Amino acid sequence: MNKRIRPFYRLLALAIGSMVLAIFAPTVVQAADPVTLESLDATTKQLQISVDTTWVLLTGFLVFFMQTGFSMLEAGLLRQRGVVNALLENFIDAALTILVWWAVGFGIAFGTSSGGFIGTDTFFLSQLPVDGAFSNGNVPGIASQLNAYTLFFFQFAFAATASTITTGAMAGRTDFVGDLIYSGIMAAFSYPLVVHWIWNSSGWLGKMGFHDFAGSTAVHTVGGWTALVGAYLLGPRPGRTAWGKIPPAHNLGLATLGTMILWFGWYGFNPGSTLGTANTGLIGLITLNTTLGAGAGALASLFYQYKRSGKWDLAYCLNGSLAGLVGITAGCAFIAPWAAVLIGLTGGILVIFGIDIIESCKIDDPVGAFAVHGINGMMGTLAVGFLGQPELTLNKKAGLFLGGGFDLLGVQILGVVAVSVFTIAFAFVMFSVLNFIGRLRVNPEADKIGIDKYEHGATVWPDVYDHEEFLQE
Repeated sequence: MNKRIRPFYRLLALAIGSMVLAIFAPTVVQAADPVTLESLDATTKQLQISVDTTWVLLTGFLVFFMQTGFSMLEAGLLRQRGVVNALLENFIDAALTILVWWAVGFGIAFGTSSGGFIGTDTFFLSQLPVDGAFSNGNVPGIASQLNAYTLFFFQFAFAATASTITTGAMAGRTDFVGDLIYSGIMAAFSYPLVVHWIWNSSGWLGKMGFHDFAGSTAVHTVGGWTALVGAYLLGPRPGRTAWGKIPPAHNLGLATLGTMILWFGWYGFNPGSTLGTANTGLIGLITLNTTLGAGAGALASLFYQYKRSGKWDLAYCLNGSLAGLVGITAGCAFIAPWAAVLIGLTGGILVIFGIDIIESCKIDDPVGAFAVHGINGMMGTLAVGFLGQPELTLNKKAGLFLGGGFDLLGVQILGVVAVSVFTIAFAFVMFSVLNFIGRLRVNPEADKIGIDKYEHGATVWPDVYDHEEFLQE
């Protein structure tokens, strides 16, 4: 009996369910918003913003990872007695910069402009609307639909790079407290002021048509000139007697690892500066130009140094690749691939000349920071004025060698001169004050026992290279 009843109940339940669906389904369908062109457009825009946010964050992570590259490069090129000091300086620079950039630097760089020279708000990100802090397009000086926090992080990664460039040239004899002070000042004032001029949508250089896509001037020229002034005022490391060649690196394995990390990080530095993925062709061009510049720079330094010394020199090859990367950074979005090769080759030769010049001036730059970043930052920026492709430049003007006259080149020269003069003057005052208060050069005792032992009570190779062995040297 029960077996006969069960099929009946199942059929009854199915019938009731069908009736409910027939009654209420039309109401549910009518309640749903109809698909329109406007709704599709809004959905597409939101999807594009999501993709762009992911892109900028990922490339920002790559730029931040360049801190590791700088750390390893400096650790490899320095002598053993200063490696712990260099590692801590590179690490703490990132920690310090994020707080200073949040408090002051980001506002000066991208806040509402005063005359095109300085930002006046967005300090501590406090000007963002409380109820819409995660909404899009709310940074005064950046024409982007990305949210403020994504843009803040990406620009912070760039800011950390500028002061890290400086630590390399000043390694081995800088007071650690002095390093903290000048790194904080750079993140708060000198670097963001230049960024405001160039990258703020109301900046005076940017409005004149100055082209610096990812920072040959804004990042590398600023870092390079600051490094040179600091190294000059510091004086040489202890034990520098022979001039004409940088003392040998203590670990070329670390230096090579650091350089390869930097090259990898540059794929965030340059392509990420598109701040979006809408123009995939441009991203491809930037990536190609970046790689061509690095490769050409490495080969140019390798072969030129071989011609001079008869040796295949790894250290010069590494710096040559970095010189090519620095040189291509300004114009990676504005030039054709053949021009990227030319810029890389030029950078690879210039970095060797630059190291020779700095050595002849008896300025101790242990990693060749000014030759790599300062000289080639300026060269790469000027190269846009010579080789800019009219289909790619922001104002559709061609470079001098492509028939565009001096219009583009003249603005590039003006920008390089203005930034260089300002940075040199600012750095000279900053380091002179530190020197006056006794916070530029490390205590003379550190020159005797080694800066790692004096400042940190440590050595990078405690089981290989101890304090007593250094004193015997």
